[in-house]
Amino acid sequence: MTTKKHPCFDKSSVGECGRVHLPVAPKCNIKCNYCDRKHDCVNESRPGVTSAVLKPHQALEYLHKVMAAAPSTTVVGIAGPGDPMANPAQTLETMRLVKKHYPDMLFCLSSNGLGMPPYLDKLKELGVTHATITMNAVDPDIAERIYAWARDGKVIYRKKDAAKILIERQLESIKGLVERGITVKVNTIVIPGYNDHHVEAVAKVVGELGATLQNCIPVYPNKDTPFADVREPDHAMIKELRKGAGQHVEQMTHCKRCRADAVGLLEKDRSGEFADTLDMCSRLLPSCEDEDRPNVAVASREGMLVNMHLGEARSFQIWGPAPDGGFHKIEDRPAPPMGGGPKRWESLASTLKDCRAVLAAAMGDTPKQLLEENGLPAHAVTGFVTDNLAALYRTGDLSAFAARRGGGCGTGCSGGGGGCG
Repeated sequence: MTTKKHPCFDKSSVGECGRVHLPVAPKCNIKCNYCDRKHDCVNESRPGVTSAVLKPHQALEYLHKVMAAAPSTTVVGIAGPGDPMANPAQTLETMRLVKKHYPDMLFCLSSNGLGMPPYLDKLKELGVTHATITMNAVDPDIAERIYAWARDGKVIYRKKDAAKILIERQLESIKGLVERGITVKVNTIVIPGYNDHHVEAVAKVVGELGATLQNCIPVYPNKDTPFADVREPDHAMIKELRKGAGQHVEQMTHCKRCRADAVGLLEKDRSGEFADTLDMCSRLLPSCEDEDRPNVAVASREGMLVNMHLGEARSFQIWGPAPDGGFHKIEDRPAPPMGGGPKRWESLASTLKDCRAVLAAAMGDTPKQLLEENGLPAHAVTGFVTDNLAALYRTGDLSAFAARRGGGCGTGCSGGGGGCG
């Protein structure tokens, strides 16, 4: 995999090739004791901050504007402000749009690695060329002092349990990325008194797994965090650590601790200049003109109300805009057969690939997540079909029709509570 146009992986391209980070991932699945994402200043350059958070369609429009104003941009990345794989639906949909409109662009993903393993094949399919995994320790005894907790699905792990699962997933992610031909960089935050003596051990492990580069980053002491009073390592310490770690994996020496909305050259970041553009794009409504997905799928018993559970629907009504400005039903489309677990929802997303959304009166968390990860937003709503369609096409906001959640799986359908399949 070439790195010649990626300024983080190839120092010689720093003055020629730019990057743009699309801030579409607000949630995070771990709590680092050095991290603070509560505020933003346009003059502050560090991970975890952005002037706005974008939805996928907004990110594409923002990218169009960046490319017009900064044609030297060769890399599109997602680096937060949370973790991309803690926001898989938004991340994967953004990647799909980027690949469609900019198929030759390098795509870079930055993650802590915890939520990445289930999506490795998908990341390859959607065109990820480079990935950065932030890994601060390979020893749980050291890692448990750096992280307050880690959330895997709905389970929150603390202390050493959190450290163990995080390290396990990070190693799995690095190995899986390398096996799929994706170039890997490992970021290691250097925290004096916590892991400064451990950096070379990290380098040895990730080097053996096939990581191309390690980036030893001095910790940024953030106010009101547990590490607010930790001393920031000086240049001499970082230089010495890189010397030892460099015996195992090549070292990056030109990092600028980029923001989650970084844009432009590493040596000349333009995020402040593009802040107004980013803010404007964050207010854009979904376009009614989506040539790939002009329609909407609806789970309805009679065609008037959204009143069927997603898992009960044997078929979906396909609706689209009518010439008179209203909406009309195009057809009834059979749903994939029941059973099959997750594969059923992947199949449904493929069956409804011309639809920008699916509407149902109720749905389980797992089907909703799987559909959205496969590019099909799923909404649990009630009310008249045409009222929902009007809101979806004109504003994208269906909050007025949101269905009230009941007592859990099996309470809104004929299922037995074992999950939609």
